[in-house]
Amino acid sequence: MKLNAPSVSVALCTHNGAAFITEQVASIVAQTLLPAQIVVSDDASTDETLQRFSQTIERALIARPDVGNIAITILRNASPLGVTKNFEQAIAHCVGPLIALSDQDDVWRPHRLERMREEFEKDPELLLLFTDSRLVDAHGAPLGYSTFNALRVSAAEKALVHGGRALEIFVRRNLVTGATTIFRKELFALAQPFPRSWVHDEWLGIVAAAAGRVDFLPEALVDYRQHSSNEIGAKKPGWRHYVGRIIFSRAERNARLFARAAVMAQHPFFLEASPAVSEVAEEKLLHEVARQALPAARLKRIALVLAEIRTGRYRRFGLGAQDVVRDLLQPV
Repeated sequence: MKLNAPSVSVALCTHNGAAFITEQVASIVAQTLLPAQIVVSDDASTDETLQRFSQTIERALIARPDVGNIAITILRNASPLGVTKNFEQAIAHCVGPLIALSDQDDVWRPHRLERMREEFEKDPELLLLFTDSRLVDAHGAPLGYSTFNALRVSAAEKALVHGGRALEIFVRRNLVTGATTIFRKELFALAQPFPRSWVHDEWLGIVAAAAGRVDFLPEALVDYRQHSSNEIGAKKPGWRHYVGRIIFSRAERNARLFARAAVMAQHPFFLEASPAVSEVAEEKLLHEVARQALPAARLKRIALVLAEIRTGRYRRFGLGAQDVVRDLLQPV
């Protein structure tokens, strides 16, 4: 069993996670490759989250004294920062060249850190690595499918990511689950500041895909817990999900997509990136501007949607025919 791995820091964000944090922290300190550091950024919890974190570390020390080599940093937010900014704060205090993201309510397989670090050691160009995860319920019982199943990740999408073309996927939709992700510290310098309109894992994923190589492992190295208090979760879409795409108002979703595209195009990283990367951000914004400007009257949308189809941007930056149908039929 390997001892302390000075190359890995864990960024663990918490908020009223007392119900589940004991199991998560126990799985971190039971790794075959221990992290050098755990940074806990607590987002104004009002329960016993931090007490249970400390108690779990103390119990682990009895069975495994080398846990005492892990540097522990605890940050307490008097007022909530929200998920994205809380993770940004936690990552900023990580000192290891590799940073593993951790939610408060999951469970890691014992070899997670060791297995993923091997990939970074083999490939110096690898900037961010994520994996599949097994979806479990609040009690840890398997739900019978994985995150990749829930997201319906296609063979073509997997091939593009493996082939170094992850950006082509991530400008259409996110595949990176933060709870499964490890990245090199230099990515953080490129991604700062994290936009509030983006979720931290989506933002890190798209910046990494634009800046270097992103890859994934098909192994489920995390039990990704689904429960009523999830800030962000994953579930297998059913017929209600797809019908909802048509009958629910388009205003909120399109406003969110527009805001995200606007902040991406104006972010220092994308402004200073290569012409090819900057062009991607600019074209993505033009696509969302066109969608945001569609009128309420459905008949008046037809010519505008057809014009946007001719640019190829529905296929390049969205879900193709699905988004065309949405824009033609969804009510405002």
